[in-house]
Amino acid sequence: MSQFEDRQKGQEAKFAFDAEKKFKAEARRNKLLGIWAAELLGHTGDAANAYAAEVVAADFEEAGDEDVFRKVSADLQAKGLTIGEDVIRQKMASLVNVANEQIAAEG
Repeated sequence: MSQFEDRQKGQEAKFAFDAEKKFKAEARRNKLLGIWAAELLGHTGDAANAYAAEVVAADFEEAGDEDVFRKVSADLQAKGLTIGEDVIRQKMASLVNVANEQIAAEG
């Protein structure tokens, strides 16, 4: 195998690893966001975990974060909570860092 092929395989492996890490971090962020929102909604225990799973599943509706944002925002509004869009988005941004740290600590 040539050095070029070795380098190409190495780059492909790194790309796959990075993509998997990003997917795990986004799923973890969504779970953490779901737990945060569940607390605001008054859910505890199994109900909070079930809600967090719903938030994770919401991410598969479309590409990007908007599907997750819309779910959490709509659920909070339906409960009569006035949590601003900026607060939710800021929480999502801060939880990305937490999720990345947790994933790195596990790996």
